[in-house]
Amino acid sequence: MTSKPVIQLKGAKKYYGQGNAAAYALQGVDLTIQKGEFVAIMGPSGSGKSTAMNIIGCLDVPTEGKYLFEGIDVGALSRDQRALLRRHYIGFVFQGFNLLGKTSALENVELPLLYRGVPAHERRALAMEALKSVGLENVAHHTPSELSGGQQQRVAIARAIVTNPLVLLADEPTGNLDTHKSIEVMELLRSFNRDKGITIIMVTHENEMAQFASRIVHFRDGCIDTAQNEHP
Repeated sequence: MTSKPVIQLKGAKKYYGQGNAAAYALQGVDLTIQKGEFVAIMGPSGSGKSTAMNIIGCLDVPTEGKYLFEGIDVGALSRDQRALLRRHYIGFVFQGFNLLGKTSALENVELPLLYRGVPAHERRALAMEALKSVGLENVAHHTPSELSGGQQQRVAIARAIVTNPLVLLADEPTGNLDTHKSIEVMELLRSFNRDKGITIIMVTHENEMAQFASRIVHFRDGCIDTAQNEHP
């Protein structure tokens, strides 16, 4: 029995302006991602991949077409409802780490739990467990400036998975790292996909990193380039 897809874009279009002046970022994208997949999204600048990720992350909605998350029409939700969906089901990892500079690694990882209203004692225990899962329990009380780039990204990954999200969105997660640290981060992401069943969708421009995914989707000119899609 096939499970229900976690992500579905159906004829998704995103454009700005009207009529002949409309600028299209997406031109009718159809994309289905099953629960537990690890999908890499690639494409040149302006191809639409970032717009697609913003829609998948519930940061934006299609101008036309549908985006279904676990069968729910995200376009029909209010801004507050989309924020709740993000908070409870989606984790984010960014190229620039996006850690709070004056707070410890542990406190950074606690943040999503704080927003959920998790009690302090439970919050701290879960955050420490997440840091342990990325091999950084020994630097829990260090601030980001005391950590290497690779360690900062691992803290960011711990923050993203501390809520046990259904979907993890990674936007160029190795873009600021050298090859060795990039491979460490990718191995970590692959382990969370394999061992925890977290669905991962990653934007990357690096072919070597894309090979860690189970499927690669190429965007070009606001469309999916079906001729290039591949399964490593």
